[in-house]
Amino acid sequence: MKADLLLEKCARRIEGPLLFLERTVSVGLNHAVEVISPDGQTRIGRIAALDEDSIVVEVLASTSGLGLAGTLVRLHDAPLRMAVGPGLMGRVFDSVGRPLDGGPNIVAEQHRPVDGRALNPVARALPRDFIETSITSIDLLNSLVRGQKLPIFSGGGLPHDRLATEIAQRARLRGGVRGDFCVVFVGIGVSHDSAEAFRQAMADSGALEHTVMFLNRADEPSAQRLLTPRYALTAAEYLAFEQNQHVLVVMTDMTNYCEALREVSASHGEIPSRKGYPGYMYSDLASLFERAGCVKNRRGTITQLPILSMPGDDIGHPIPDLTGYITEGQIVLGRDLDRRGIYPPVQVLPSLSRLMDAGIGSGFTHADHPGLANQLFASYARAMRVRVLESVMGEEGLSVRDKAYLAFAETFEMDLVNQSEGRTLEQSMELGWQILGCLPQSELTRLSTRQIEQYLKAGQDV
Repeated sequence: MKADLLLEKCARRIEGPLLFLERTVSVGLNHAVEVISPDGQTRIGRIAALDEDSIVVEVLASTSGLGLAGTLVRLHDAPLRMAVGPGLMGRVFDSVGRPLDGGPNIVAEQHRPVDGRALNPVARALPRDFIETSITSIDLLNSLVRGQKLPIFSGGGLPHDRLATEIAQRARLRGGVRGDFCVVFVGIGVSHDSAEAFRQAMADSGALEHTVMFLNRADEPSAQRLLTPRYALTAAEYLAFEQNQHVLVVMTDMTNYCEALREVSASHGEIPSRKGYPGYMYSDLASLFERAGCVKNRRGTITQLPILSMPGDDIGHPIPDLTGYITEGQIVLGRDLDRRGIYPPVQVLPSLSRLMDAGIGSGFTHADHPGLANQLFASYARAMRVRVLESVMGEEGLSVRDKAYLAFAETFEMDLVNQSEGRTLEQSMELGWQILGCLPQSELTRLSTRQIEQYLKAGQDV
């Protein structure tokens, strides 16, 4: 970044993370700023607002101990940028791209603006190809497709951090070269213990070798929390579109991001909208999520798996509600399944992957994958209706066929959804065929005769 101007005696007041300056120069929104205190400490920031008389600087560090007298402000002629280069892989960074692992700074091949643009819809290509996460309820029933945005809706206390770590460790492209696939893992507003647990888990599993980590801790300023995913996505864009890699971006927890957005918006004096969140939260989230996708004539891709915890387990809350509008489906975790000891507690029926059909089937996973997934989903939906009927009539009032569906539902949840270790897609499909054997063959209306004869020879009709 080329330095533009060094201002003295311009600071007028400090309110939380905001530094108010007298405007005497021409500057632009989001331009980078250095705030230099009298003791020589430098804090980075960016211009958050301005008018004819004043400039509001969002300081990306604690303003504790920062005084007005003697404070110097250096204004740069460009937005915040991140140094990127071939040495990104295997590194751990803080909220604003500074090394946390004790290693040297990145040898910069480029300096990319962190406020990247959403992909141009005209330049987008249809997301294709299957990403294997090792989670059966995702791979088999709600498949993740390369270039997709597929959020995970969780709740407070549910094991979404564990799930995020396991996906980051095990995710892979089937049939792809190992060096062609990498992960950008983003922890937003996490505790020091959780941040260290993420780092240690990735290092112990060997996954850190093909992972770039960005960790924003809970005691860091809210303004930094807003920049963490932007720095991470800047690194992902470099890896995808300059290094031709297929990048999976796992971000947890986007609720912490939205809470920081509300806090910073309130400090700016902006008029709140639903539940106190700013009215522009939809466009702000879209500016992050729409940086994922496939680009025509570009080999690399960016896939996003954002994780958010729904306040009060309310799927209609503004955060999951707006996220659902922007992304292509959702994976929903359920508290009832978690109480029963089922891990991961994925609720299959409200979960959805809208691009699943574009990435599975012949040429991508297995020719019989779509039929198996459709039959399992339809049978489980019927089983849930039987459970409601049982709660009214009791099991004694059910038919033999209905009792078969009850047995299917129990086996489906305890054997297929529940898993203690990763599974390949082949293992998940084999388990799916076994579970369908609980049902009469006449109920398997989503399967062809050939599939029934090939996979369910031992099945008996009722």
